[in-house]
Amino acid sequence: MKLKLSTKLFAGFVAISILFAAVVLINYQLSRKVLRNSQRVERSQRITGEATTLLRNIIDMETGFRGYLLIGNEILLENYYEGERNLLGRFAQLRNELTVGSEQYERILRAQRLFQQWTAYSHLLISEKREARRRDPNQIALEGLEHRGLTTDLTGKLLMDQIRVVFNAFERDETTSRLGQRGKLQASIRETRILSISITLATIFLGLLYASYLVRQISQRIGGMVTLSRRIADGDYTTVHDPEQDEMTELTDSLNVMSNTINSNITQLEGRNQELDQFAYVVSHDLKAPLRGIETASRWIEEDMGQELPEHIREFLLLMRTRVHRMENLISGILELARVGRTSQADERVNVRELLQEIIDSLAPPGGFRMELPSYLPTLTTNRVQLHQVFSNLISNALKYHDHPATGTILIGCREERTHYTFSVRDNGPGIAPEYHERIFVIFQTLTERDTLESTGVGLAIVKKIVERQGGTIHVESAEGQGANFLFTWPKERQRRQEARGIEAKAAGNAATTASTHV
Repeated sequence: MKLKLSTKLFAGFVAISILFAAVVLINYQLSRKVLRNSQRVERSQRITGEATTLLRNIIDMETGFRGYLLIGNEILLENYYEGERNLLGRFAQLRNELTVGSEQYERILRAQRLFQQWTAYSHLLISEKREARRRDPNQIALEGLEHRGLTTDLTGKLLMDQIRVVFNAFERDETTSRLGQRGKLQASIRETRILSISITLATIFLGLLYASYLVRQISQRIGGMVTLSRRIADGDYTTVHDPEQDEMTELTDSLNVMSNTINSNITQLEGRNQELDQFAYVVSHDLKAPLRGIETASRWIEEDMGQELPEHIREFLLLMRTRVHRMENLISGILELARVGRTSQADERVNVRELLQEIIDSLAPPGGFRMELPSYLPTLTTNRVQLHQVFSNLISNALKYHDHPATGTILIGCREERTHYTFSVRDNGPGIAPEYHERIFVIFQTLTERDTLESTGVGLAIVKKIVERQGGTIHVESAEGQGANFLFTWPKERQRRQEARGIEAKAAGNAATTASTHV
């Protein structure tokens, strides 16, 4: 009985999972050994540090004791008494770190006994020094001390020297022991690496061996589907036949259905694109030519009649040329809106600050109009032309519709998010009433009379289309008389090529449908 492909894959994953579980278990055991050796090295370092601190405290006590004997200042005994209070606990703490009965343990016991002898010696001399100064405030050094002979026969010095010898031997043996532990640690780490790598490589080898078996089993069928996919990608929408009856047969059938569907959709889309291209040709040539003829004819009339032309007729001719220019701009705006996303443009590194400076210089704001850029503007990889169109339209609108250009201000803002940037173009112009916030992004919609201010009503529609095709959003925050703030998001990374192609195909199909309707 033949096994299904899913059964073979599941069995392979189970086998590989068992092998990796074994690897994890072995690595866990090896890591425990490494951890134990590491803890021993750390414990040895801690013991050495505590012993060093203990000896330093004893030396501080000795220094304070000698200073007191020489000048009799009680302040010098602060370190002495503080060390005496702490050292008994430190000795006990250090002994707890050591193994009872070990040579290092015995050394600490001996050091503690020597320290107790030294403290008895020092207590005796301190009490005699204190009594002598009570009797004679001018007493100096060891004068009048009953047991001053203990200092001349170097009793205290000999005790301290023995303490130092004991601690030096303790530190030397601890260092030697720690070096040995470090050697064991390195050996255990080396062993762990060798075993882990060996077992991991063996597991990978077995996994690859089983994978190669599966590949040989299904490579021919996958090759047929890959060939079909490549043909589909190249525009050859053929089908293949798979004689097997398992999960991959369903995939082959799905590819065949997809091939037929794409072939049908592409045929329809090509027809619609041809209609759209024909419409664009008619708009750009057949419609603009009569408009240019009307403008030329109006100028000829003015030139031929000269001064005999009545003033009101001259005004009518000027108004006619103005309407002709508006019609040309409207046609150009429609074509530009239709072309958004239809022509592929390579992404490039764009310095947003330089881009904005270039736009501001080209728009030439009137004198007194203030443009402010933020301290931070990013450099990103994106479509430079489309980002230029968005900023140029928003800034030119703010300039065009401002009611007081002599005191106007435009503030550019930027806020960085995890996946995108949020840009803003804020002005202090007349503002936009809330009921018009959505209307201004609709094609041919303007908020002023066309004879008052020339506008095609296409600019913000283009901006909205560009931003949304980039995967961003745009909206306006404004109230009448309070200026306007246009905010739009721009992704840090472009969508994958396949997604972009799908969006472009859908947009082209919708545009073709709209164009054919208008025609």
